[in-house]
Amino acid sequence: MQKPSLSIRPAGEADLPAILAIYNDAVANTTAVWNETPSDLEGRRNWWRERAGAGFPVLVGETGGEVAGYATYGPFRPHEGYRHTVENSVYVREESRGKGVAAALMAALIDQARVDGFHVMVAGVEAGNLASIRLHERLGFQEVARMPEVGRKFGRWLDLVLMQKMLG
Repeated sequence: MQKPSLSIRPAGEADLPAILAIYNDAVANTTAVWNETPSDLEGRRNWWRERAGAGFPVLVGETGGEVAGYATYGPFRPHEGYRHTVENSVYVREESRGKGVAAALMAALIDQARVDGFHVMVAGVEAGNLASIRLHERLGFQEVARMPEVGRKFGRWLDLVLMQKMLG
């Protein structure tokens, strides 16, 4: 049996419940996001509107009529000097992990960042998240810094790996 193909498209408001479920799973069960408080639908709606209003993409990967994951980028830091640099985020539904969804979403996101004229894309990855580190490496990101114990979740200190890709 052939697996359903993945289509990548801009997220719409109808995708927000699926995005919310994926995000809240990451909050509750992973160190991929360092928030400890789940979001609600209104919070995700506001987040999506802020991204769209600032001209930043939110992409979803859909397979079999369901959202399998999403990716976005936004400002790296709020100061004007960083305006040519963006930071990415990619999250995949648990049952869709390891099936190329994140790689496809990231490839589309990188392409969009180039079209939008950005110079650098940055990823901040928890040091123990080897799958994400390897994904970013396969896509041409290089580790540029390790910051020990800058975050805390699940009762332990977390190290941050900063990776970057020149979009040039």
